Amino acid sequence: MFRLYWADEGGLPADDRGLAYGDGLFETIRMSGQRGVLLSRHLERMVRDAGRLGIEVSRRELANVCVEAAQRFADRFKADGWVLKLTLTRGSGGRGYRPEPGMEPNLLVSASPLPPAPDPAGVAVDFSKVPLAVNPLVAGMKSLNRIEQVLAAAELGPPLFEVIMADRDGNLVEGTRTNLLLRQGGGWVTPPASSLAVAGVLRQWLLERLRQRGETVTERPVTVNDVLGPDCQGIFLLNSVLGIVPVRTIAGHDLPVDSGLATIFNPLETLE
Repeated sequence: MFRLYWADEGGLPADDRGLAYGDGLFETIRMSGQRGVLLSRHLERMVRDAGRLGIEVSRRELANVCVEAAQRFADRFKADGWVLKLTLTRGSGGRGYRPEPGMEPNLLVSASPLPPAPDPAGVAVDFSKVPLAVNPLVAGMKSLNRIEQVLAAAELGPPLFEVIMADRDGNLVEGTRTNLLLRQGGGWVTPPASSLAVAGVLRQWLLERLRQRGETVTERPVTVNDVLGPDCQGIFLLNSVLGIVPVRTIAGHDLPVDSGLATIFNPLETLE
């Protein structure tokens, strides 16, 4: 069980551990009417990663909240689509980092308009100056600890759509809000999940589909030379709200743009 809070009714209490320590995680789900894109995968990830943090929550309870949220918010956004955000924290109370035993989690539910669609002809990106450190204990988890992404996102501004962050070894890991996929040598290359701050649900869905189609997908460290070298046949950014976004230029370097990959993922065909 958890305590349910609606953002349009005031939000979380002041002593919530998510506010104090980033002790929790969140999901952002693209919605169309009362149905969500890859909804099951979002809920499964939240339950799984909550378990990694020692926060107990059931998928059934989360699914029921999504139904209630859809009934509450869908009519506000008509046919334009919207974004459902679930923020799960360990709960309220207690001073200091050590959580008290038996805490009841808090779940904050909010809704916002769907952001503008990226340019289908491709977007401009650059390399971030902010390094990304990924603790193996929380690798891939969409936790509330996103300060590095906040700092990197401050580098954004016209014409940049995204900046790509690297780890301490200089390997490219992900964008501030996107996962990274390269077309190279007739196959696909992406950083391994163990190196990611956030292992996106669209990333995993797409890798499964590519492999089902018989295409070669390699998970390995990605270098600057990989993306700027002659073997790079295209770069794509992955985000379950924004979709599959082709990169037109990176750090001023022109790239080939192929819209074929985007046709694999039709958000309307993944509604649940």
